[in-house]
Amino acid sequence: MAGTVVRDLDGLAEWTAASALYRAVFGYDGPEWGLSPRLLAALGENSGTVIGAFDPDGAMIGFCYGFCAVEDGEIYHYSQAAVVAPGAQGTGVGRLLKQAQATAARHTGARTMRWTFDPYALRNAHFNFAVLGAVGIRFLPDFYGASGTDRVLVSWDLTGGARGRTPAVESVVAPAGDRYAAPDPQDRGWLRQQLLDRFAAGGRLAAVTRLPDAADRVVYAFENDQS
Repeated sequence: MAGTVVRDLDGLAEWTAASALYRAVFGYDGPEWGLSPRLLAALGENSGTVIGAFDPDGAMIGFCYGFCAVEDGEIYHYSQAAVVAPGAQGTGVGRLLKQAQATAARHTGARTMRWTFDPYALRNAHFNFAVLGAVGIRFLPDFYGASGTDRVLVSWDLTGGARGRTPAVESVVAPAGDRYAAPDPQDRGWLRQQLLDRFAAGGRLAAVTRLPDAADRVVYAFENDQS
């Protein structure tokens, strides 16, 4: 979106506005789903990311936050959430937020950034794989402790180097609706098991694309793990 300004958030008013946008975009009503402005203040002071996107009139239209994490001695940045106001979705604001978050993460020494996404949400899959070039490294069933919260953990290389992909070695073809893969519960259960099996066998999810000659089918393409 032309004229969009992306920057670190500062001060109670902006942290509170970010919290309100977060709840509005996700439709969170209960107090347990709130995002504390004080948490955002602490993250911003301790190598986390608290970044907002503003339209030319100064209204907040996007927000993301994350924190440093470590696995097996590797420092990475974990992006917990990124939200874009409904009227600004599809205009590139999400990409601007991720790029700003990646820049901040590099300053902490992180070489990769991770986040999770709903593996059945096709728009998110397209953004993560086709737009950003991330790769799915782990399947997390019922990640948030409730049925229907399956997630795939992705890793995004922040070094700018080529990942050295091999051709996909295995693909899963599933039915697809306009927004979600396998909208039918029986198909969803089958696809879930297929994804569990592929990741358990060491595969990494490289792409999720519709079949060119069958828009009601989607392909999950896996590659060899080259960690």
